[in-house]
Amino acid sequence: MKNNKNLIKLAEKFVKEELEFDPSGHDWWHCNRVRNIALEIAKNEKGDFFICELAALLHDIADEKINESKQIGLDKVRNWMRQNIDDKECIDKVMSIISSMSYNGGQNKPMETIEGQIVQDADRLDALGAIGIARTFVYSGWKGQQIHNPDRDPANTDYRSNEKTAIYHFYEKLLKIKDLLNTNYAKEIAQKRHKFMEEYLSHFYSEWNFKD
Repeated sequence: MKNNKNLIKLAEKFVKEELEFDPSGHDWWHCNRVRNIALEIAKNEKGDFFICELAALLHDIADEKINESKQIGLDKVRNWMRQNIDDKECIDKVMSIISSMSYNGGQNKPMETIEGQIVQDADRLDALGAIGIARTFVYSGWKGQQIHNPDRDPANTDYRSNEKTAIYHFYEKLLKIKDLLNTNYAKEIAQKRHKFMEEYLSHFYSEWNFKD
């Protein structure tokens, strides 16, 4: 039976093999940052370190944006865990977190466990601030979206429509995140990152309209 430390090493190897060269902003380094943020939140919110770390590492293996479907992604994670973990309760906890942590236009039900809240917050914090801005433009480029188009109102298009722009993503998701976080510690971290994005947008519009 593998101990927790060895399982984390195996999970790291699996995620690197699957996502190391992902060009959409959901790569190994994103998963690693989410893991580090989740562990820091867990210290403050009394979450189970192992469950938080494992779920954070594996969460984007299942992301429907980089799989043929959400179910195919979830099956990939579940199959890996069944091959490496004997503890069914552990598998169920991690799968419960991963299957319901996506933003999904803000429509998902609240996380039921503190570990789920922690990992979800960690993932959302990595969508804020300087890193969040960088990931937004990487993802939009990967999707073939424009940077900005003031003549188009994408408000009534599907959440993941290619007709949307990178800048619009700030308004449909990123600027809403600080008010959707679960834990007090994550909310504290979010304040500075949120402010940075607001300042960035101010500079962006100034340059777009050539008002330097």
